[in-house]
Order: sequence, then structure tokens, then C-alpha cells
Amino acid sequence: MSNYGMDIRIKGKLEEVKPSVVEALKAQGFGVLTEIDVQKTLKQKIGVDFKPYLILGACNPQLAHHALSADESIGLLLPCNVVLKQEGDAVEVSILDPEVMFSVVDPEINKKLAELPREAKDRLQAVLTALETQEK
Repeated sequence: MSNYGMDIRIKGKLEEVKPSVVEALKAQGFGVLTEIDVQKTLKQKIGVDFKPYLILGACNPQLAHHALSADESIGLLLPCNVVLKQEGDAVEVSILDPEVMFSVVDPEINKKLAELPREAKDRLQAVLTALETQEK
């Protein structure tokens, strides 16, 4: 995995794994605001075949409100991207690390936000842990 995300692999097909991901996000206060089917989009727009690949835009309203109250420009960094991609007989679930994402925020704004990036990361890591526990 890259140094800007967190990930796990779950056996199964993407369409089977997706509901578990959405439920694990919901349990941590995140809703899915957007869904981009990369495979479908690339086929439709440029005629390219690509593996099953979804990008979910997840948002925790309380955390988002806190961040936007400190700096409305933080909307450029929202929502948190969650990627599901088929890798053989498993799905890789990757989530952008909020602490890395917030590293580009002005230091003064980061002071105002205090523990928000850590809280978001903890919640998103809990999503991955819940999915990993279901896998066993």
C-alpha cells in the first residue's frame, strides 16, 4: 500500500464485499455520499476494459462540520475516499489516511482542529478492523 492510505484484503467479489464496507462505515458514523464505478466509466468514456474498481466518497457529518467550521477550503479535501478494487479472488479495500490528507492544511488551521485528523483515522481504522474481523 502507498504511504497515504490504509488497506486490507477480503476474499470475495467486489459486489459481495461492498455492502459490508458500507455497513462498517455506517457503524463509525460515515455515510457514502458518492460512488464512482471506475470500470464502467472507463468503458463508457474511452472504451477501455478495467477491473472492478469503485471509489466511495465517505463522510462523517460531525467531523466534516468541525473541519469546515475551521476552514471552508477544507471542502477541497472532502469526502474521504474509500477504494474497492478486485484483485483476483479478493477485494482490496483502501482508505485515504486523514492525517496525511490534513498534512497539507495550514498549520494554524491544524491547531484549531487539534485531534480531528486522528479521530477520523481511528474511526476509519476501526472500519478496516471490523471488516477484517468479519473475514475470519
